[in-house]
Amino acid sequence: MPLVTLKTALDLAAHKNSFAIGFVCLGWEDAQAYVAAGEATGAPVILSAGPGARAHMPIHIWGEMFRYLAYKSSAPVVAHLDHGHSEKECLRALTAGFSSVMFDGSALPLDENIRITQSVVEQARSQGASVEAELGVVGYADGAASAATSVQDVERFIDAVDIDALAISIGNVHLVTEGTVEIDWDSAQAISKACPKPLVIHGGSGVAWPDRTRLAQEFGVRKFNLGTEFRQEYGRSLRDALQTDPTLYDPLQISQHPKAALTSKAVSVLRECGW
Repeated sequence: MPLVTLKTALDLAAHKNSFAIGFVCLGWEDAQAYVAAGEATGAPVILSAGPGARAHMPIHIWGEMFRYLAYKSSAPVVAHLDHGHSEKECLRALTAGFSSVMFDGSALPLDENIRITQSVVEQARSQGASVEAELGVVGYADGAASAATSVQDVERFIDAVDIDALAISIGNVHLVTEGTVEIDWDSAQAISKACPKPLVIHGGSGVAWPDRTRLAQEFGVRKFNLGTEFRQEYGRSLRDALQTDPTLYDPLQISQHPKAALTSKAVSVLRECGW
């Protein structure tokens, strides 16, 4: 089927009072795996090309690949630009056929974030695409620090810009490989009351499953970005395959092992979400 927008996917999640997964993609095999999981469960699949993916492969190829996978799929598929740090990056993604873009102006002064996001929204709307924004900074485990999302900033931002989803920082952190983070539930509640738009959690791999469910059911979080836990699964499967059969050498054969493991894990995750 044709690509769907992020708004469509999040509306489907809201209907279930659950959430969709923003699958952080790095290549053909993992994107295939996530779409296969969507077909197996009936869940919408948000294929996300972040800065790492775009450094690995040009944005127009990501667009072609995502559109092809959507066309061949029975599941709703979103082509999403993750962490576009400039208006120019977002426009390139729209030109490449993405159905959703995230402008990440979280490091900018609020007024500048509003101004650029509004411009991105206007361009996206003209092409029938969705826009995700971010307020507050989601840091990295053992890296850049987070800055909590301000409720006052949310109120000003939402009054000024008609976005489709808002990424927030409430204790979530990117690249958590062990353990889980502590969610600031008071902030989650206050932001949920201030923002009528679907909320997004980046660094979802570090959020415990009961917390994911609670954030969706009580606070309107409709998308969790998951990357780290799937990359860990990829690495485990690849190591197991090569240790089991040291004679493997063909990349096409080798890649089938982690692809199957990713599909299985993605199906399990989507079932846990209620799809």
